Amino acid sequence: MNFPHTDEEKMEAEKKSFKRIITAFMFYRNHSLSRLNKTINYLKSLPEQHQRLLINYSNSLETIRHCIDYNYNVILEMIKDTAYLFENQNTPSLDGWHSTDEYKPIESDLEKVQSTLKQFVRDWSSEGIEERKTCYRPIIDEILNEFPLDSVTPSDIKILVPGAGLGRLVFEIAKLGYTSQGNEFSVFMLIASNFVLNRCRGVNMHVLYPWIHQCDNNLETEHQMQCISFPDINPARELPQNAHISMAAGDFLQVYTDKDEWNCIATCFFIDCANNIVAFIETIYKILKPGGIWVNLGPLLYHYSNVFDQNSIEPSYQVIKEVIKGIGFQLEKEILNVPTKYAQNPKSMLQYEYKSVYFVCRKPKFSLAIASTPSENEINENGFHFPVDEEVNAKNSESDNDDLDAEETN
Repeated sequence: MNFPHTDEEKMEAEKKSFKRIITAFMFYRNHSLSRLNKTINYLKSLPEQHQRLLINYSNSLETIRHCIDYNYNVILEMIKDTAYLFENQNTPSLDGWHSTDEYKPIESDLEKVQSTLKQFVRDWSSEGIEERKTCYRPIIDEILNEFPLDSVTPSDIKILVPGAGLGRLVFEIAKLGYTSQGNEFSVFMLIASNFVLNRCRGVNMHVLYPWIHQCDNNLETEHQMQCISFPDINPARELPQNAHISMAAGDFLQVYTDKDEWNCIATCFFIDCANNIVAFIETIYKILKPGGIWVNLGPLLYHYSNVFDQNSIEPSYQVIKEVIKGIGFQLEKEILNVPTKYAQNPKSMLQYEYKSVYFVCRKPKFSLAIASTPSENEINENGFHFPVDEEVNAKNSESDNDDLDAEETN
C-alpha cells in the first residue's frame, strides 16, 4: 500500500478517512432498515397460514424499526460537532453529510458502528458492571497495590492504557488521582468516548438498543429488544477538579516512542490486536520507567489471523512468556484461566467466555537516559481533548482496526 508523504496528502487522507467513518455512522439507519425490510418482505411472501402463525414475530419486527430510530437519534447526537474533534480545522461541517448515497460506506464500517453501540454496554451502563468487575477491577487493584494512595503523590504516577475503547478504565484510574492517559486507534471508539466524557453531563441520559442486530439465539422476543441507559455515572462530577486524564489517538507503536516515560502500562484485551505482538511487548518495555510495571488481562484472539490482506503471527502464551522474559521483563504474577466476557448480551442463548491470562511484569531498575516528557491535553472545564498524530492517521486512512474485533466473534 502506498502511503501519503506530503503534508497536504496526509491532510487529505486524514479528512477522507474521517469522513468515511462519519458517513458510516450517518448510514446506520438506512443500512439497518434495509436489512429489516428484507426480512419483512420475505415474511410477507410466506403462505398466509404461516404469516398468521408468526403474527407476534411480525409485530416484533415493527418494534425493532422503532429501536433503530432510537439508536440513530443517539448516533446523531454522538457525531454532532465532531468536525473539530481532532483539532482539524479544515474538516468540513456535518451539515452537508445527511445525503449518504455519494459516500456509501463499506460493510465492515457499518459493523463497527453496531459494535460501538455494544461497547456502551460494557463501559458505561449498569448492565456492564459484571464485565468491568472481572476485567478492570484486577488491574485497578494491582495499581493501588503498587502505588498506594497514602504513600505516593498520585498525580506523579503516570499510567497508560493502550486500546482504551470508550475510556472507562482510563476514567477510573484518573478518578483515583493518578495521571491517566488512554490510547485508541479506532476513530469509531474515539468519537464515542468523546461523546461520553465531554458531552454527557448527567446519569442515564441516553437509551440504546444494542442487541437488535443479533437476530439469532434469542430465548425470548424481548431479549433482542432490551434497552440500556448510559452513562451510569456523571463523568463530569465523578472526576476530581484537578484530574489528569487524556486520550491520544493513533497507532500505539508510532505514538509512543519516548523511553522511560510511564510508571505503569495497563492492557486489557489489547495485546492480541497486533500484527506482531513482539513489537507491542518491546514498546511497552521501552516506554516503562525502570521499576515500572505492566499489568495485563485478556485472551489471544489475534485480530489479524484470518484477515486475508494482513500479515500476522500468532504465538501461544507459552511462547509469549519466553518473549516477555527475553526482552528483559521480570514476571511477578500470573493467573491462568480467568473467566472473562466481552460486550456480551447476558440473556443470549450463546455465551462466549474467554479463559484469559492475567499477569504483572516489572521492568528491572537500572540506569537509563531520561527521555523528554511529551505534552498532554488534560481534562478540564473546557473539555476532554483528543490529539491525533496526523502521520499515523493518514497511514491508516484505508483501514480502521479496533479492539471490538474480539466482540464481533461473540
